[in-house]
Amino acid sequence: MQSSWKKYHRVAVGALLACAAFSAAAADLLSEVRKRGELVVATEAAFKPFEFVENGKIVGYNKDLLTFVMQDFPEVKLKQQDVPWSGVLPGLAASRFDLVVTAVAITPERERRFAFTLPVADATVALLRRTNDATLTQPSDINGRVIGSQVGTSLLAAVTQYNQELKKAGQPGAKEIKQYATMDEAYADLAAGRIDAVAQSRSNLANVVKERPDVYSIVDQTIGPKAYYAWVGRKDEASAPLIAAVSKRLAEANTSGLMKELQLKWFGFEMPVPTEVPSTAN
Repeated sequence: MQSSWKKYHRVAVGALLACAAFSAAAADLLSEVRKRGELVVATEAAFKPFEFVENGKIVGYNKDLLTFVMQDFPEVKLKQQDVPWSGVLPGLAASRFDLVVTAVAITPERERRFAFTLPVADATVALLRRTNDATLTQPSDINGRVIGSQVGTSLLAAVTQYNQELKKAGQPGAKEIKQYATMDEAYADLAAGRIDAVAQSRSNLANVVKERPDVYSIVDQTIGPKAYYAWVGRKDEASAPLIAAVSKRLAEANTSGLMKELQLKWFGFEMPVPTEVPSTAN
């Protein structure tokens, strides 16, 4: 009887260890992606030149970088979904995607909830004005004016914080800060004179001005601290190997000069970025 119990015990323990090993393997998202042969990526394809739709396909700076990253996983197919910004990070948290490949600024609040890859571009905030509006030459000129930015973004948070600082300093601050579903809507309202400026990353604004210099100009002085864009994964042990593998390829793109080449292609200027994730913790 004792012999039978020992045999049963060995079998039971072995089964438990096997289950634990299976669970650990299943929890490794990178292994899971390789096994299923598909990487599911969310992209907000309305943030030119980082990502946008052209001839029915998602193109842009991040797409070119993603193509380079995917070369390290030849057995994996890319399933890239165009998702509205409002659904990008919530969808990631709900495990609807494996990775977010869009321009997501690294912020303290996001760092607490998500894991970032290495930075891919500069995300420092600046103001876009109408070219014929010579009265808006510095950020403090938003006093008494209507400013626009995209809802739920670090860009909106930056201009809101700056506006609060103006008020604390005894200035009136902006008359209103309007929130838009997309930046294109904000740009249209700016051109039409319905708002006075748009808060956006300087890297994006360079492309906007390049396309329509007669309509738009950039206010030289930026708002808030230096910031960077990166890609995003879930902040858990399962996702860590995938984030590490993607960051490794991004580091190769950075050090090899490919990142600079793609920046010149899509933005017209180089944006040096750190070779490690910069902490924004206060």
